[in-house]
Amino acid sequence: MFLITKVDENNPLRFMSINKWTTALSIILIVASLATVAINKLNWGLDFTGGTLVEVGFSQPADLAELRQVLEANDYGDAVVQNYGTQRDVLVRVPPRGEANAESIGDSLLGILQTNVDPDLQIRRVEFVGPQVGEELAEAGGLALIVAVICILIYVSFRFEWRLALSAVAGLVQDVILILGIFALFQMQIDLTILAALLATIGYSLNDSIVVADRIRENFRIMRKATPVDVIDISLSQTLSRTMVTSLTTLMVLVVLMLFGGQMIFGFAVAMSIGVVVGTYSSIFTRSTLVLALGISREDLMPPEVEKEGEDQDPVM
Repeated sequence: MFLITKVDENNPLRFMSINKWTTALSIILIVASLATVAINKLNWGLDFTGGTLVEVGFSQPADLAELRQVLEANDYGDAVVQNYGTQRDVLVRVPPRGEANAESIGDSLLGILQTNVDPDLQIRRVEFVGPQVGEELAEAGGLALIVAVICILIYVSFRFEWRLALSAVAGLVQDVILILGIFALFQMQIDLTILAALLATIGYSLNDSIVVADRIRENFRIMRKATPVDVIDISLSQTLSRTMVTSLTTLMVLVVLMLFGGQMIFGFAVAMSIGVVVGTYSSIFTRSTLVLALGISREDLMPPEVEKEGEDQDPVM
C-alpha cells in the first residue's frame, strides 16, 4: 500500500501537472455517462415501476438458479428472485403484467413452484405496488438527491470560500452522474437500495472533500510565497495517505458485502464501490482542478480583519 507520512514542501506529488488530462477524462466520462443514460435508459426496479412481490417459504434451502430457470420456462423470465432472511425464504418480484392482479399472480407462482420445485412450499405474503406509487417513489428519490446537494451547497458555502464550495458540489454531481452511467451501461436494476447508496456516496465524498478543502485553506494561509498550484499539490500530497486508507478499507468491506451479502444488498455494495472509486478520483483531481480554474488565491482565503475596539480613536496623551 502506498502511503505518505511526511511531505517535503519543495517536492510534493505534482497532481496538477496532469490536470489537463484529468479534465479531459472527466468531460469524456460525464458526456459518455449522460449519453448512456439517454440511450439505454435506467433499469428501474419494482420499487419505482410497480409490480407484485411474492414471499415464498420452501421446506428445504432453495436453489435460486433452478427457480429462475423454472420461472423463465413458464413465462416469468422477467421475475427477480432473491433470498430474504434464510435460504428457505425467497422473494419473487414480478413486473406489472397487464390486467393480472396480485392474487392471480400469487396463485400462478404457487402452482408453478409446487409442481416443478417443492410441493410443500407456502406463499407467505403477496404485495402489489401500483405504477402510480412507483412513480411517486421515483420523484421522491430524485427530490431527495436534489435537496441533499442543495443542503450541502449551503453548508459548504458558509464553511468555505465560494470557489471551494462550488468545486465540492461539482464533484458530488460528477460522482452521481458516473454511477448512473455505469448502471445504465450494464442495465443494472435501480431500486431503493441504490438510492440509499447514492445518498451514502454523496456523504462519503463530501467528507473527503471537506478534509482536502480544509488543508488547502490552511496551507494558503501559512505558505505565503507558494503559488496556488504548489499549495494544491502539497495539500493533496498531505491528505493522500488519509484518502487512500479510507477508500481502501471501505472497499474491503464493500467487496465482502458483494461476495457474501446476498442479492438483497448486492446492488447497494456495487453502487457504493463505484462511488468510492469515483469519489476518490474527484477528491484528488476534479475538485482541485476546478478550484484552480476558478482562480483561487491566498487573499481569498485569509480571515477577515476584525477592527479592535477604540482603534479609530486618537491616542490619549
